[in-house]
Amino acid sequence: MRLKSFTANTMKDAMQMIRETLGEDAIIVSTQEMVGGKGVRVTAAIDKDTEATMPKQASDAALQDWQYQDDDDEATVVEEITEVMLRHAVPDEVLDSVVGAVNIMGLTESRNALFAALQNLFVFKPLPTKSYGHPLLLVGPPGAGKTLCAAKIAARGALNGIKMAVITTDTVRAGGVEQLEAFTRLMKIDLKKAASPKELRERIAEAQAAGADQIVIDTAGINPFEPESVKVIARLIGAADCDPILVIPAGIDADESGEIARVFATIGAKAMIPTRVDVARRLGSVLSAAHYGGLVLAEVSNTAKVADGLSPLSAKRMTQLLMPRAEAAEALANARKAG
Repeated sequence: MRLKSFTANTMKDAMQMIRETLGEDAIIVSTQEMVGGKGVRVTAAIDKDTEATMPKQASDAALQDWQYQDDDDEATVVEEITEVMLRHAVPDEVLDSVVGAVNIMGLTESRNALFAALQNLFVFKPLPTKSYGHPLLLVGPPGAGKTLCAAKIAARGALNGIKMAVITTDTVRAGGVEQLEAFTRLMKIDLKKAASPKELRERIAEAQAAGADQIVIDTAGINPFEPESVKVIARLIGAADCDPILVIPAGIDADESGEIARVFATIGAKAMIPTRVDVARRLGSVLSAAHYGGLVLAEVSNTAKVADGLSPLSAKRMTQLLMPRAEAAEALANARKAG
């Protein structure tokens, strides 16, 4: 896909230039009003397969009149960031927010620009690794990886020398208890079970009385679009006086991810852990969930190994995930300099 940015006095002028330069098949990717309302900048795209049929570019006089910025560093950065967002299937609203932030900051290096935009648009805060007063209750759709995340949090706490308590409310699903118990047994943690909000409240009180530094609660996966299932989790959250954390797999449809996050945010989720990042090639769902759910990006799970645990998410780490080729290129350049 070929991307170009155009700056003109009016949207009508910009659209005319896009048609003359890229043709009728061009797709408008983003629009941005210039600072002070002095013109607009429009980024358009065209498939490479279609590029051969494009009309000839407008005359030099017309290009100068419309301030075409093909060689402008800032415009190039916007185009590169836009291409990254499109490659990761980021929803239009999120794409516009990121590109708008990049435009305002005016940085001339793509990775730094994306880092700064993410840092300004999203909140990054890792989960506590020391004693913490509120239980961490993991929620999410079926198969998201909540049980594995619970085991990873418990393992990290145990390795840090703090006393962990693990509770599961997933007592109905076949193998739900056994799966988590296999992990906790290795860590010499006694897994507690709670089949109702009342029992969950009792198990939490017992763990606190026993001096637990951290309490992790695993829950059954639910269909977020089924109201009765959502109510079940909402009751558990209400009984636990906890910090609900959405566990959601990366690589799913970005719009659907945003809808899922919005539902769980409604019942109290404040942070999220994306899982399966190692097998996902499009991470638009991660940004979509954080944006539409108003969720803190806490940790990321990119391996099925419990011992390897979770990794804190930051603007830098998210930039690396979104632009791995830029990271690899810099590493290669640094290696050559060092050699």
